[in-house]
Amino acid sequence: MFTLLLFLFSVLFAWTGGTSAADDGMPFMEYLDPNRLVCLKWGFDNVQGEITFQLAVNSTGWVGFGFSPSGEMYGADIVIGGVGPNGNYFNDYHAIGEFMPLLDKEQSYTLLSMVENDGQTIMTFQRAIQSCDNEDYHITAKPIKLIYAYGTSDEIKYHGPRRGTKEVNLLNYMPRTSNSSAKYLSAKVTNVTVPSNKTYYHCKVMKISDLSTKHHIYQIEPDIEHPDVVHHMLLYHCPPGVTEPYDNPCYMGDKGDMCFGVVAAWGAGGGVYELPEDAGIPVGGADNNILYRLEIHYNNPQQKAGIVDSSGLRLYYTDQLRQHDVGILNTGMLPILPVQYTIPPNASDFHSYGLCNTSYFSQFVSPVPNLQVFAVLLHTHLAGRKIRVGHFRNGNQIDFLGLEENYNFEMQQTVNLGSIKTVMQGDEIIVECTYDTKDRTRPTKIGLSTYDEMCLAFLYYYPAISITSCLSQPNTTLLSTTYNQSPDPKEHADYEEMLKTLPQVQFISDAKRRPSVHINGFIREMMASPTVECQHENPAKSLCTSCIANMGGVILSLLWMVV
Repeated sequence: MFTLLLFLFSVLFAWTGGTSAADDGMPFMEYLDPNRLVCLKWGFDNVQGEITFQLAVNSTGWVGFGFSPSGEMYGADIVIGGVGPNGNYFNDYHAIGEFMPLLDKEQSYTLLSMVENDGQTIMTFQRAIQSCDNEDYHITAKPIKLIYAYGTSDEIKYHGPRRGTKEVNLLNYMPRTSNSSAKYLSAKVTNVTVPSNKTYYHCKVMKISDLSTKHHIYQIEPDIEHPDVVHHMLLYHCPPGVTEPYDNPCYMGDKGDMCFGVVAAWGAGGGVYELPEDAGIPVGGADNNILYRLEIHYNNPQQKAGIVDSSGLRLYYTDQLRQHDVGILNTGMLPILPVQYTIPPNASDFHSYGLCNTSYFSQFVSPVPNLQVFAVLLHTHLAGRKIRVGHFRNGNQIDFLGLEENYNFEMQQTVNLGSIKTVMQGDEIIVECTYDTKDRTRPTKIGLSTYDEMCLAFLYYYPAISITSCLSQPNTTLLSTTYNQSPDPKEHADYEEMLKTLPQVQFISDAKRRPSVHINGFIREMMASPTVECQHENPAKSLCTSCIANMGGVILSLLWMVV
């Protein structure tokens, strides 16, 4: 309780640097931009009621905020307001393209206040969490892509570079804390010459800590020198057999290619990720002498020459151990296939699958504890459009462990789930990826290049066990004929179904890189993605004034969120 109150106090009264909001009644806050010029605060009573937002921007022009399916303008639900020469203005819009959004027929947002002070515009407004207006975005207990933009005057026109996107789980937000004096471990490359190839993987095997006792990593921060070419980064811990550091291109036969226990992950568009306050990634102590492999994927479509990069990850750590040790389980489709598997060209909706049957975990761990999954990082490449992670028990799907219906290659963020998901021994995890290759004339293979494809879900869970990877591929050696990868859409469904019905070759490995291979799994049918039903009778528009008007109400609201 003391920690909770301390956090609440810091959120309400310790605003420092950049833009901040004036009303301290709303308990949740995120900066939407890296320079801390755009600050969002929010609060609500319950998931059936009203939600209140306060947007503070370092500008005296118009300010805009909205919800977007993909992080772009198209399909977004937007509010725009400001303080003009003739008073306040504020309206509800929707976007149908990359141009000025259209005014909604029904104005579903209510302006509470608009203040212009000391170079800032602070806009406070509310709406129903579930709106019946088809031109509004339905807020659910899942991560939502928030967009913002602002101008330098009150003439609403093109925003230029003054825009951005950030994915936040509004209804199941996990608070974050910051400490400018916090200690961190650095895992980064130094002066890597990036070749003028479209795709290049560089690996550095190194020792990252000298911590004689166990510590917990609680925050992962990207440290990127060239964001235009750094596509993703993975930090793996190495098995005991890897004892020599090196700094070379990846997958060239070096012993460090055996390092595949994911410790930290970052994808293009992602920001800082902080773990829940009761969980941390173990480092140091008995494992102090192990080596780690940093893998950086450089995506260089313009094939620029002369790029010298020193990017990596900062791993913030503490000696105040948390309740749970966190592990990251790599699931989905094996990214480098021993046998050929390709996605046909000219396909608008082609699916691939990866299977993880946790029954086999007992070969490495005994007993196998229940795994509490709390976050996920989903990953495909340029053709990826959707990713769904199905959770099955006794042959029936009981949940989704991850769901992204509008995958954006440029925004790959580790996100906290709406609630803790329990994976029991014997459960199956199926990762489904949907691809669009209508702009391609040749088959797309599963592989490492940006122009190849992947289908992966990195599941963050506790308590950590030694299993690192649980991946699969269809056993295409059983095919009686070779599919010719026809661009004819009529043949795609047959090819997809044929691959789906093949037995899955499952690859499971642990921290010591001991492999286990099984050829007896099958892909099950997934349920339809959940949708939000509109509430035609909105709750009384009482906002959360009762819960945010005083400190006691704020504490009760935050306690409800934690529970």
